[in-house]
Amino acid sequence: MILTTQNGPAVGVRGVTLRAVSDKRWRVLDRTGRVIGHLRAEAQSTGIRFHAERFDLASARLRHLGAFWSADEAIDCLRYLR
Repeated sequence: MILTTQNGPAVGVRGVTLRAVSDKRWRVLDRTGRVIGHLRAEAQSTGIRFHAERFDLASARLRHLGAFWSADEAIDCLRYLR
């Protein structure tokens, strides 16, 4: 999956909506419009890794939940770790 929504419309992926925050980061919203986390793409020599991240209010920073080889897997991580 290639995600290129810098200034374009939101992209829907299996029950969620992705809104571009930057060229390599997307805000992930559930069906009701609630933010469930962030998806970050990182190019590596072996391919693109997708990182699932969630904002931690107590520490006021994004907390890394995992790195995956597909955006779908990273989004599933955000869904299941709610």
